[in-house]
Amino acid sequence: METAYQQQALLSANGVELIIALYDGAIRFLYRAIQCVEEGDELGRRIAVKRAIDIVMYLQARLRTDIGGKPAAALADFYAAMFTMILEASHLASSKQFNEVIDCLRDVRDAWLVVAQDPEAQQLLPRELRSQAERYTSKLPAASAPPSEYQSNEEEARPCWSA
Repeated sequence: METAYQQQALLSANGVELIIALYDGAIRFLYRAIQCVEEGDELGRRIAVKRAIDIVMYLQARLRTDIGGKPAAALADFYAAMFTMILEASHLASSKQFNEVIDCLRDVRDAWLVVAQDPEAQQLLPRELRSQAERYTSKLPAASAPPSEYQSNEEEARPCWSA
């Protein structure tokens, strides 16, 4: 059950922090699935697996390959592989395979942690992944600067990834 503190933390989180929270949720549900496998609780395992899959599918659905290009396509492939691995682990009721999925998700989650600590990467996030405060405080060009100083090539302005 979420505490008021956790709810407030999610409300004030930026886009990358929300992505990290989703990874944390998927990992938590996979640990729950492992617990259910060990206890022989088939229904509990299925519920935990469904929730983990829902998170992976949500992450995949939010990808913008039109903006993110190859990195976004690689994440799409990653999420598809995680979906398959989760289903297989559940079908076989294999704690070992659930742990493999957890390891993969944790590796990508840790990469998002690095992104979360990079202020320049935060500016590359698509607008819909930024918090409300970030949307209004993003850097805008100075009004007195000539257009050539702040206009950029469309290719340079695109983020190299999206999630």
